[in-house]
Formats: sequence, C-alpha cells, structure tokens
Amino acid sequence: MSLYLTEDDVSQVMTMKDTIEALEIGFSDQASGLAVNKPRERLRVPMGSMQIMSASVPSLNVVGFKAYTATRGGVRFLVYIHSAENGQLLAVIEGSRLGQLRTGAASGIATKHLAKNNAGVVGIYGTGYQAQGQVEAICAVMPVKRVQVYGRDQERREDFCRRMTELTEVEMVPVSDPESAARDADVIVTITTSREPVLRGEWVEPGMHINAAGANNLLRREIDDNVVRKCTLLTADSVEQAKMECADLLQPVERGIINWEQVRELGPIVAGLMPGRRSDNDVTLFESHGIAIWDVASAARCYELAKAKGLGREMPM
Repeated sequence: MSLYLTEDDVSQVMTMKDTIEALEIGFSDQASGLAVNKPRERLRVPMGSMQIMSASVPSLNVVGFKAYTATRGGVRFLVYIHSAENGQLLAVIEGSRLGQLRTGAASGIATKHLAKNNAGVVGIYGTGYQAQGQVEAICAVMPVKRVQVYGRDQERREDFCRRMTELTEVEMVPVSDPESAARDADVIVTITTSREPVLRGEWVEPGMHINAAGANNLLRREIDDNVVRKCTLLTADSVEQAKMECADLLQPVERGIINWEQVRELGPIVAGLMPGRRSDNDVTLFESHGIAIWDVASAARCYELAKAKGLGREMPM
C-alpha cells in the first residue's frame, strides 16, 4: 500500500534537523555520481505553468519527482516517491511545507560548510514563506547572535521578526533599508522574487557567505555584478540547472565577468571531496535554485517518519 501524506502530516513528523540530514545524504550521492538529477522543466499554459523535476537518491533507495502548478489561484506541490528496487509507489506527499524545509536546509548546509567559523550575524532579504525556512535552517547549523531583516513592507518585516524570534529564540532586528541588512553581517540570505538586485557589491565585506536562494527564474536577479566580482568561491546546487535559469550568474557570464568553469557544485564540498572556504577573508556564494534530489531525499525521510507514526492515508495501488 502507498501512503498519501497531507501538509499536516508533514508538519507533524518532519523537522529541520531531519531535512538537513536527508539533504546531506542527497548531496553526497550527487557528489559521488550515484544520484541523478533532472533539471526543472516548465510547461507554460495561458493561465499559469506546470513544473516537473525528477531525481534518484540510491543511498535512500528512492526515485521520484515533484510536480507543481502555479496559477493566479496559488501554487500547489506534490512529491511522488517510488522504491528504487521494485518501482512501487511509496508515497504521494503534499509539498509546500516540505519545500520550505528543503530550501531552507540547503542554505543551512551551505552555511555550515562555507561560512567562517566565528560567524554569528545574519542579514536576510525577504520576509515571505520561504524566508522562515532559511532562518530556521541557519539557526540550526550555527550559533546565531542576531538576524537583520529587510523587506519592503514595514508591517510584514516587523511581524516576521516577532514570529521568528518566538520560533528560534534569536534576536531578529527589522531594518528599514537594504544596506542595513548587510552591515556587519557574516551570512547573507536573499530569498525574494525581485527582478532587480537587492544585494549590492559595495555592501559585501571580506569574510561574508551569501546564500542567493530566490532567483531560480531568468526574469529574477537578486545580486549584482559587483557581488559576483567580489566572490572568491562560486557554488551552485547544480551547474547544469544554473545554466538554464540562474540570471545571477548567466548575466555575469555573458559580460565576461566570470565563466562557468569557475562555478563549483556544493555537493563535493559537503562530501569532503573538494575544499570550500580557504580563509576568513574569502567571500563565498551559494546559488540555490532548488533541485529534485532535495525533494526526493526529504520526501523519503518524511515517508519513513510518517510510516513509523502511523500517519497518512493508505492508497491501493
């Protein structure tokens, strides 16, 4: 029997710690060449779009895909996982909270491996649903002293700070201008839908680590050319996928500021096969677009936890 897991089921069993552990397995399989990741395919229709992305994670014995639609009525996510041994459908999982967790977890893992050892101050651009997962994950991997929060809407950023202070017990400081979010920060997160850069190179100081997590669309850009120029290490979740949808890197490549040979995948760094930060003065960048390996790995962990607790609705297949 296969399981159908709702958003409520996911929220009951899946923690950020679980998600980080599952994604680290996915990153290691990706680095070793065991995992297969197929970049996102977008199908446009008059009233919206449908996206499909698939992957296998052999160490978790699963293969699967995420399919989601985006229309004026909102975005709806479903993740399907199958046994890699016999092809049986194991679960269909509603994927909004799972997506928030896995997107945040990836930035947490990048921060764990690329931020300098004494990092404690975080600056974040964005106060939406995905921003919560970013803060949760970074607070889970390092001792955060303060988070400086910028969003265009004052009421939303103040509400975000109240909620996240309660959730993490870390000081959240709303700031009224974008430069203040970066001032004295060790780790920067951009998690917006902006079409124009929100982080400027003149605000980037030696030693910073940057998670650029919102620009997975050719129409979006969160960091400017000068940010890219200042980076001593450029990483992405998938270089193949970045070449298709990462305007943050595509535009500097077109201008000759960088070339794709300079962009490494994060997986080998997580797996210890490749060095990451070399000094406290390095400026490191992780371009996060969201890859199917994360969806399949986190869904596999969620399925096992839900099955152990007797959650979910059985589906005869």
